[in-house]
Amino acid sequence: MDYQKQISKFKDYLLIEKKYSKNTIISYNNDLTKFEKYFQNKKKLKELNNQDIKDYIKFISQDENSKSVARNISSLKSFYKFLLIENYISKNPLETIARPKIKKDLPKVLSEIEVEKLLNIQLEDHYSYRNKAMLELMYSSGLRVSELINLTITDIDLEMDCVRIFGKGSKERIIPLGDYAKEALNEYITYHRRSLLKQKPSNYLFLSSRGDKMTRQAFFKIIKKLARIQGIKTEFSPHTLRHSFATHLLKHGADLRSIQELLGHSDVSSTQIYTHISNEKLKENYQEFHPHGK
Repeated sequence: MDYQKQISKFKDYLLIEKKYSKNTIISYNNDLTKFEKYFQNKKKLKELNNQDIKDYIKFISQDENSKSVARNISSLKSFYKFLLIENYISKNPLETIARPKIKKDLPKVLSEIEVEKLLNIQLEDHYSYRNKAMLELMYSSGLRVSELINLTITDIDLEMDCVRIFGKGSKERIIPLGDYAKEALNEYITYHRRSLLKQKPSNYLFLSSRGDKMTRQAFFKIIKKLARIQGIKTEFSPHTLRHSFATHLLKHGADLRSIQELLGHSDVSSTQIYTHISNEKLKENYQEFHPHGK
């Protein structure tokens, strides 16, 4: 029972004091539930030592990749820091436990031509105008998918040309709207959104075919279908538009600090990956076009 009680208190701490998002807390909970299940009939939480933790990490490493193992270790480190704060334990058994090194793959990015193709939607019904507005807004503002689908009608200010975002940890940021996004949003809100409400009230900006809030899964299906129709071969996900937004900004001269603010990164090191993407693309172009590049 001590596992469940302390994990429950930890979740409250993440929500109330750390102001983490529900999705982040769910991720922590999943990792800690697995941890609890492994030890609950073996040892009490207070009794676990460094070797116990090492045995557990060895156990989960059999079925999970290094990225997943690293995330589990991070969850445990945060949990044990909390237990120290609460004076539930006096010694941290994870002090000498290191996360496995993870090879960071550069995120996929659409070319500017591919983005233009994706945004060139055939506008023929309420849904196509909604899709156009979603995609233009994502590419214009670099939103996360979760941020996009959770937008409310009051988060968009077409007079001030900006959108208000509540990102990770409920941090608020104001992002300017580009002309294309503003035009698409104005068209959707003025002439098409009302028809998607299905006679039931909703404050969410983007609505599904049932009049409910758009889901991540539904949005993913929409862009996959549009990419297929437009003949885009690059394998990508909704998050690829966010990566493309940042990479294209950097390519056209924006500084990293501005891109960091627009993306809502708390640390500029998270934004620096787009420098690597640009360098990789530069190398590809050199090898392809320079007479002695290959």
